[in-house]
Amino acid sequence: MENILEIMSLRFGLPAETILLTVFGLGVLLVFVAVTSALSRRHPAAVRIANLRAQRYEARNDRGLLRETLVTPKGLFKAALPSREAERRKIEDQLIQAGLTGRNALRIYTLTRVWLGIFVPMIVGLLIVASRTPGIPVPSAITGIFESISKANAIQLIGLLTAVGYFVPAAWLKHRRKERQQRIRDAFPNALDLLQISLHAGLGFDAAMTRVGNELALASPDLAFEFLNTQHEIQAGRPRATALSDMARRTGVDEIQSFATVVQQSIRYGTSMSEALTTYASEMRDSRETRAQELANQLPVKMSAVLAALMLPTLIIITAAPSMIRYFRGFGA
Repeated sequence: MENILEIMSLRFGLPAETILLTVFGLGVLLVFVAVTSALSRRHPAAVRIANLRAQRYEARNDRGLLRETLVTPKGLFKAALPSREAERRKIEDQLIQAGLTGRNALRIYTLTRVWLGIFVPMIVGLLIVASRTPGIPVPSAITGIFESISKANAIQLIGLLTAVGYFVPAAWLKHRRKERQQRIRDAFPNALDLLQISLHAGLGFDAAMTRVGNELALASPDLAFEFLNTQHEIQAGRPRATALSDMARRTGVDEIQSFATVVQQSIRYGTSMSEALTTYASEMRDSRETRAQELANQLPVKMSAVLAALMLPTLIIITAAPSMIRYFRGFGA
């Protein structure tokens, strides 16, 4: 046992007493966990009932039933959020538009930014200080990494870690949000066509949205969830105009916002829903075609910079190389 302690002490650069106390603490922790798990063991029947309830809850979520709304963190987590209510609301909307609709999504996002932007740089700074302070037991591997870092490089490293921890979660959230919006935008024309067919077949608007949501459950789960969630809000007693406006806010897609406006105006003024959606579908197709033409017209301008960057040096070399060769030959002669 003494030989093992001596080997570990030489390996990690720690006193034998510290290693022994650490092992003893881990043993006590394992015993505590084992005793707690044994005392808190639930009856098998209760476990089966809880699993059945969890499966039913997940099945309701998969069908697009109402989900819990985001909860604003309090205490230390709230201090990491913007002080203005409008900015906090903007972050919540971004999480919802990215598909992160869990109750603790905002708290997890805030905790991630706090850990990556504050605690990780702080831990790295403490390790750098500890590796240079005599008398503090630090493993030799960590000392070899941080001991050679100068003071200026340490400040730059901590600043870089802080910036990465602050901006990387926001960039990831923005990327996830754009991907979900693009999936919804790509699937919406097909959903609108199915909605028109359902209305022409004699279904009401609510029944048509429910039918389309169920049909798109596999092809486009994001759009299907929005349709079904909106319909369950309406069935729960929420006004149709408010539910459609919330659907547009949850997606952040311009086409969904226009769709909600068309439906609200059709209901308000008593016009035919089928004719209104037919007109909107035609306008949306014209808008998509116009947007595609704009992107096609921008392509030559974007390619010109790349072509100039790749071809211009080659042209300069081809035109100037013979003159330069003759010049150097004449200079050498």
